[in-house]
Amino acid sequence: MGVSAVPGSGKTFTLSYLAAQLVATGLADDQEVLIVTLVNSAVDNFRRRIASFTLELGLIPGFGYRVRTLHGLAHDIVRLRPGLVGLADDFVIIDERESDRILEEVVSRWLRSHPTAADRYLDWNQLSDAKADWVKGGTGGGWPKLALDIARAFIKRAKDWRLTPEALTARLQAGAVSLPLAEMAISVYRDYQLALTYRGGVDFDDLIRLAYEALRADEGYLARLRRQWPIILEDEAQDSSKSQEDILCLLVGSEGNWVRVGDPNQAIYHTFTNASPEYLRHFLHKPGVASRALPNSGRSQPSIIRLANYLIDWTRHDHPIPELRGTLSLPHIDRTLPGDPQPNPPDVPSQIHLSAERYPPDAEVADVIRSVRRWLEEHPKETGETVAVLTPRNKKGVDVVNALRQAKIPYVELLNSTAATRSTAGVLGNVLRHLTRPTSTRQLAILFRAWQRNDWDDTSQRTRLRAIEAWLRKLNRPETFLWPLGGDLGLLPNAPPELGEDTDALDLLKSFRDIVRRWQAAAVLPVDQLVLTLAQDLFTEPTDLALAHKLAVELRHRQNLNPDWRLPELTEELAVIARNQRRFLGFEAADTGFEPPAGVVTVATMHRAKGLEWDRVYLIAVNNYNFPSAQAHDSYIAEKWFVRDQLNLEAEALAQLKALNEDNPAVYIEGTATLEARNDYAAERLRLLYVGITRAKKELVITWNGGRSHRQRPPKQQSTSFIALSTWWSDQAEA
Repeated sequence: MGVSAVPGSGKTFTLSYLAAQLVATGLADDQEVLIVTLVNSAVDNFRRRIASFTLELGLIPGFGYRVRTLHGLAHDIVRLRPGLVGLADDFVIIDERESDRILEEVVSRWLRSHPTAADRYLDWNQLSDAKADWVKGGTGGGWPKLALDIARAFIKRAKDWRLTPEALTARLQAGAVSLPLAEMAISVYRDYQLALTYRGGVDFDDLIRLAYEALRADEGYLARLRRQWPIILEDEAQDSSKSQEDILCLLVGSEGNWVRVGDPNQAIYHTFTNASPEYLRHFLHKPGVASRALPNSGRSQPSIIRLANYLIDWTRHDHPIPELRGTLSLPHIDRTLPGDPQPNPPDVPSQIHLSAERYPPDAEVADVIRSVRRWLEEHPKETGETVAVLTPRNKKGVDVVNALRQAKIPYVELLNSTAATRSTAGVLGNVLRHLTRPTSTRQLAILFRAWQRNDWDDTSQRTRLRAIEAWLRKLNRPETFLWPLGGDLGLLPNAPPELGEDTDALDLLKSFRDIVRRWQAAAVLPVDQLVLTLAQDLFTEPTDLALAHKLAVELRHRQNLNPDWRLPELTEELAVIARNQRRFLGFEAADTGFEPPAGVVTVATMHRAKGLEWDRVYLIAVNNYNFPSAQAHDSYIAEKWFVRDQLNLEAEALAQLKALNEDNPAVYIEGTATLEARNDYAAERLRLLYVGITRAKKELVITWNGGRSHRQRPPKQQSTSFIALSTWWSDQAEA
């Protein structure tokens, strides 16, 4: 059976109830209902719900069903019979962080041995010396980062298609054509796999590939698992991959039962991953599959439902790019029927605001913050109502978090890293930056502010701290303050009169001088020991100290990957984390369940908001850069400004892989994949907008900004899809 479930239709509830009923009525003692879902937080959610239903049915929770992610299921399959795929009984799984580190090391080594590899795709003559230096080796971006992204996407797709480096090399040599991106990625793939072998382990993508091979290798083992799992329920099937579909298809066989539930309109993990909504769409129309719909949703008020349904209709019939008209599909969202336990909120069209105003980026955030403050004052925590600001990218989410913190508005965040992680990285980065520029008075003043960060909001201290900071900025020679001639630490050269009368200020300055001298003396230590030394002086909270330890380990790893890096480059790595430009796993519960709290603002990306709901939702930055429609005036994040002809090199590399997979390398034509990737990305962003709209229960606000001036890109425009929604909504209001 294939079930197309609209947002808020209760698919988790339905699948959980179905699983409990099947456990109660249809299984032998040695059998289980297998539930396969997308992420670990969904596993926990399913377990709780099924346990609740089985209790109601008088059964013992935890028996008769198994909930797994695809990775968890693959691990179960391989762990029982590792010898089938050539693994030792004690094989290890290399986690995502370690596999990323290995891949970075391999890519870095390949780039060092191929210094001219980028010349084919970059036009160095068009770059200034400073920009060329950044492109060649800039941390957080440039050619090294792009090469890493290309290799990661290529290897992930190759493993999903079960293509080994050896097989790809043979096809490349037989094709007798030049596929430079594939050549690079295959070389990295080969060395990456060797590195895994040396460690006696496999990564998560290998685990899935090997699970399929294990099932194919032993018919008796496959028959045993089919007997154990006669019924398979698949959640979030719109994000299924070829490997997932192949494995579940093998397990189901001709006698099993397979229920696939999902919403193709919510497939938002498509670009450069192995997921595709087409697997579910094809399944829904397959002979022998009972196709059903869960169209009723009690989440949103009727006007929000009408807006989401109009986005479906406009996309299907009026999108300016015909190739994108299949992006969103039926069914429409229907209101719940009378008597439903989850009735829709009352219909109040005035609670939907689609802003036509073109904001500057900072003004957009400021206006949203003012609106949020008013809403929280009118909806205190006791009402139980919730509010969220959803952004298309993590960086914009950080801007919102910073503005909320300055406005003293309580918030929680679902971003790449939490404010605690970014703050810890930022404080450590300021100290390291001073150590790289010890003669900069500006940096010395910034260091003082970081050191006294916890007292800056204290009104009784603020005047004193500002006076000290201003004095430090005006120092002509910081060394006369930090290291006075003769070593007399009791004197302060050129101390201003206002500090001369303030003994507390003088004592504070002397303490600051002592701590800075200590840090400067520690600068000769290895970077991880230096960071831990700084942390002991800067932090007292256990979480901050633990984060500092993780950052120290990360920086030592970066230095091992880049032996020529010194403190300036390592300091920039901390800045990248502090700016939220790289995922850093601190101690935020990324893979556990999240329930939006009342009385505070949730700040999340629209991707992280999937599966959640709030009473009031703000969608911001809905412009043609974040939500392109594959039109001439749109621009695309994957098309790097330093790459010639606006090529999307990740897409081009995957197209070269596809040509090798089809054993026809000559079919590859440069540039075609870039144009196709634009359509794919525009389709995903349409679905992301649909997901964002359907997070709102009662109130919805959508805004957009024109971006900051940028030499490489024209000013941002209102997204075409947003224009269509605004025009239609305005017509509805007039009617």
